[in-house]
Amino acid sequence: MATASFFVFWSFLFVNLLQFQSYDFIFNGFNKAPNMTLNGASLVTRSGALRLTNSSANLIGRAFYTSPIRLFNTQSRRPKLSSFSTTFVFAIVKPYEGSGGGGHGLVFTLSPSKQPRRSWFAQYFGLLGPTNNGNSSNHVFAIEFDTVYDMALFGDINDNHVGIDVNSFRSVASAPASYYLNGTNKKEMRLESGLPIQAWIDYNGENEVVNVSISPLSVPKPSHPLLSHKMNLSHVLQESMYLGFSSSTGKLASFHYILGWSFSMNGVAPPLDLHRIPSFPGSQSGSSGLGKKAITIGAVSSAVTLLLLAIVISTFVYMLRRAKQAEVLEDWELDCPHRFRYKDLYVATKGFKEIHILGSGGFGCVYKGVLPNTKEEVAIKRVSHNSKQGVKEFVAEIASLGRLRHRHLVHLQGWCKRNADLLLVYDYMPNGSLDTFLFDEEKDLVLNWPQRFKILQGIASALLYLHEEWEQVVVHRDVKANNVLLDADMNGRLGDFGLAKLYEHGKNPSTTHVVGTVGYIAPELSRTGKATASSDVFAYGALLLEVTCGRRPIDPNAPSGLLLLLDWVRECRQRGQILEAVDPKMEDLYEKEEVEMVLILGLLCSQSTPEARPTIRQVTRYLSGNDKLAKTDVPMEFTDTGSENFGFRSFPSSFGVISTGSLTGGR
Repeated sequence: MATASFFVFWSFLFVNLLQFQSYDFIFNGFNKAPNMTLNGASLVTRSGALRLTNSSANLIGRAFYTSPIRLFNTQSRRPKLSSFSTTFVFAIVKPYEGSGGGGHGLVFTLSPSKQPRRSWFAQYFGLLGPTNNGNSSNHVFAIEFDTVYDMALFGDINDNHVGIDVNSFRSVASAPASYYLNGTNKKEMRLESGLPIQAWIDYNGENEVVNVSISPLSVPKPSHPLLSHKMNLSHVLQESMYLGFSSSTGKLASFHYILGWSFSMNGVAPPLDLHRIPSFPGSQSGSSGLGKKAITIGAVSSAVTLLLLAIVISTFVYMLRRAKQAEVLEDWELDCPHRFRYKDLYVATKGFKEIHILGSGGFGCVYKGVLPNTKEEVAIKRVSHNSKQGVKEFVAEIASLGRLRHRHLVHLQGWCKRNADLLLVYDYMPNGSLDTFLFDEEKDLVLNWPQRFKILQGIASALLYLHEEWEQVVVHRDVKANNVLLDADMNGRLGDFGLAKLYEHGKNPSTTHVVGTVGYIAPELSRTGKATASSDVFAYGALLLEVTCGRRPIDPNAPSGLLLLLDWVRECRQRGQILEAVDPKMEDLYEKEEVEMVLILGLLCSQSTPEARPTIRQVTRYLSGNDKLAKTDVPMEFTDTGSENFGFRSFPSSFGVISTGSLTGGR
């Protein structure tokens, strides 16, 4: 009996010792750090500083501790996440002294992989990407030190903040970069100052609290953390994780350095020896020295010399600005109406700065701007048109589209061409795209059925105007939820005419490149290359299903059999349970007969044979109730496969760019 009790006691003691095992490391510089794995643009400088990125655009740089760290105590009956603590010194240096904004910052992260898949540069820090940002399957925890303001995509509070991120760069908690002196006196600091900054990150596994602090190198760890957020990371982290840093640049770039780093599990991170951490280049001049400016301007000998220097610099800056906004117009451009001056659009977007980007995609970025003369808010789409051949014809069509007027169209106000860029100016829609209301989990507002039905009716009437009621036939070629914009009254407006084609009534359209978004592309386009009103009807059918079901036409993350929305709706109908496909967020607050009619109409518009689809005029009559749609109007069986019907044919390499969906900008 005594022996058994003795065994139980030591077993209990051993398990609890395992639970509180510690794991420490410290790097006062990285010259002798064999346990670090570097990838991307990262390297160790001669001084021993770890440089993640440089002044080049669109870079990713990562540095991880080579071995994974076991974060859970798996010996106990219920695996428990251990506490951990880390401190490091970092510096963010602009490419040259006095330069404007840099980008994009860096993150400390616990990640399942040292080379995350589907990661992206710019605002995604080389850790996540546009296709997986927000997925719970990421199992990523990060602390971001962000130097670019991205309110539209991530809800950033400013261009100089610290944030706590879980599986997404829409932070669960954030604060402007600052520190507390004497517990109460809050001092602001610039992350991009070029000066070294020390950061402390502590997670208490018992209390489930994350604390984050920063301060200048000369200031000890503040007694009051900058961020303190209660969260249970055991639902986020896996048993073994990699620790490290990731950074990236976009159009804007900065040097991102890590100068020292220590870590401890179930203990306090060992203090860094600040006298031993390496220096780093403070600018491109190559001069170094911790916290010293890279360039010193020699004293001028007289006030006259200083005045002359100021005049020369002012003249140079003025001429440089004029050169940036200069335009060389061809004769034909002067004859096309609705042309904006490039200078006005440059001023409207404050130089096309990233903070004004509303969305981006395969065909360019969309910026919010305020026209300098009228103070009107507009959306400016910057399209890269790499082919010189056909630019004149393209602009002529855009000029024609500027005459379109319909209450459910986003008005194309005009255009501008400069070098390889085509700038399209649209009305600004304050409520953004329908896509975000359907799929953005951060949206507080869930569209009810009357709102959705009203939007679908509006887009159908807009297509009727384009196909039959204007002076020419206009084929939109990219009808989808992302291109349906919502005005201040939540009315749906069809926008983005950058891909539209025109032809005369009664004539056949010419063969053109296949463009659009997979999931909305009619299957006959792969054979004929001819965009028609019927191919727009096919895309509108996908939109009917998407809006009613609250699912994208193609969902690669869906379970087997649910990849294609069209196949799923067909299957539900064949089982006599078509309402199973309805968006569950609407609950049961809808007219069942009306919803069923819309789903069947979506199937009817999505048939693979163009002749079997209704015209858009017939569609509008069904939606208005002027004609009744019988359930028997749509066959229960289809001869083609769902993948072929949804635009998955192999497109010839001579055809144009086809977007895969979520990246296409929508203003």
